[in-house]
Amino acid sequence: MPIFHNATLPTFLLTGVPGLEWAHAWISIPFCCLYVTALSGNTLILFIILTEPSLHKPMYYFLSMLSTTDIGLCISTLATVLGIFWVNAREISFSACLSQMFFIHLFTFMESSVLLAMAFDRFVAISHPLRYAVILTHTRIAQIGLAVITRGTVILAPLVLLLKRLSFCHSLVLHHSYCFHPDVMELSCSDTKINSAFGLTAIISTAGVDSIFILLSYVLIIRSVLNIASPEERKKAFSTCISHITAVAIFYIPLISLSFVHRFGKRAPPYVHTLMGNVYLLIPPVMNPIIYSVKTKQIRRAVKKVPS
Repeated sequence: MPIFHNATLPTFLLTGVPGLEWAHAWISIPFCCLYVTALSGNTLILFIILTEPSLHKPMYYFLSMLSTTDIGLCISTLATVLGIFWVNAREISFSACLSQMFFIHLFTFMESSVLLAMAFDRFVAISHPLRYAVILTHTRIAQIGLAVITRGTVILAPLVLLLKRLSFCHSLVLHHSYCFHPDVMELSCSDTKINSAFGLTAIISTAGVDSIFILLSYVLIIRSVLNIASPEERKKAFSTCISHITAVAIFYIPLISLSFVHRFGKRAPPYVHTLMGNVYLLIPPVMNPIIYSVKTKQIRRAVKKVPS
């Protein structure tokens, strides 16, 4: 079997739905619907926040960041996923694979960071309402946005560069219809201990740390809510968090499940990897605009104002 060193870059083969290659054209229909829903829904959220002056507030600025990351995540995978289903375009060069992998993980890490920022926003709004406008100024929100991008880039750059030192001599068939770090790493015949350790460190230092701070934020929020005397006010305060809690759940549950499948599910059927990979990629971008449109009164009102 040929060995591909970094001087001779390999070409990987992406995978659609194993065993159902004959039905890829039909399978592409729900995928197209999901991509259209995700892209149109998040674009609508961005348009509404941009054009509606009453939504020029910290909570909605963070929501616009969330929609931006969801759009980026969809665009990062759109070409390869639909390319496989429509024309069986499975081949992807090593450089293109690394580029796609970088942006997929970048937008994933950014989404985790934005969800943490939104948790902080809810904590300040409920626990320190009188200082809300002072703490979350436009400058501070811009700084948070810059920190979100910088953090993801700094963590991911070494992760991608470390893959370039590897040699590939096993099967070059990936488990997904896009390039995913653990998936690419598993195909190497070099020692991947450093890559594996750095990948684990990256996920712990981003999604792991973020999830802990999100949980801590909600512990403090619950404590603040319970200190409110009026039951009606308590209900009103906590209802502002429902959309965010749901968004956190639909982001972290698929992400954790996919990580477990890659690390501990090597004997799992191929379709399990495919299913979890697609859920991880598409469900959050599809569901987030729906959740915020349904659960957030101000967004719902603004949507109704948009000319059909």
